[in-house]
Amino acid sequence: MATPDDAEAIAAIWNAEIRSGVSTFTTVEKTPQDVVRAIKGAEVFLVAAQGAAVLGFGTYGAFRGGPGYSATVEHTVYLTKGARGCGLGRRLMARLETVARVQGHHVMVAAVGSENAAGVAFHKALGFQQVGRLAQVGRKFDRWMDLILLQKML
Repeated sequence: MATPDDAEAIAAIWNAEIRSGVSTFTTVEKTPQDVVRAIKGAEVFLVAAQGAAVLGFGTYGAFRGGPGYSATVEHTVYLTKGARGCGLGRRLMARLETVARVQGHHVMVAAVGSENAAGVAFHKALGFQQVGRLAQVGRKFDRWMDLILLQKML
């Protein structure tokens, strides 16, 4: 589980993707204080570490507000560039799914930028099904971007 001591490392991972990646449409970087609030407010917030080095994180939260959606969660997983492709993301997702099931959640949703082909392939390899595409709902790098929705029944 993530702790406030992990906030600076988590912010660095998140901000690298915010600055240069297409897996998030967010353009406002996270401060360590933002991350501490996210950790404290999350149902689950995991870190993947090697020794003292944080290599990635995974979390989930409500998909939408209201009691009718309480069994559906949307997740976020980010890894450092050096930690990608070695199974760490799969292990984080497996743990997130296990915790979500234990907490009584029924569906996990992934909202992936369409330009993030690796992210779409990653989720499909884990059993997520593409259920929708929202055209031009995001804007980043001076261009419109589509959002692909994938889901997995837990």
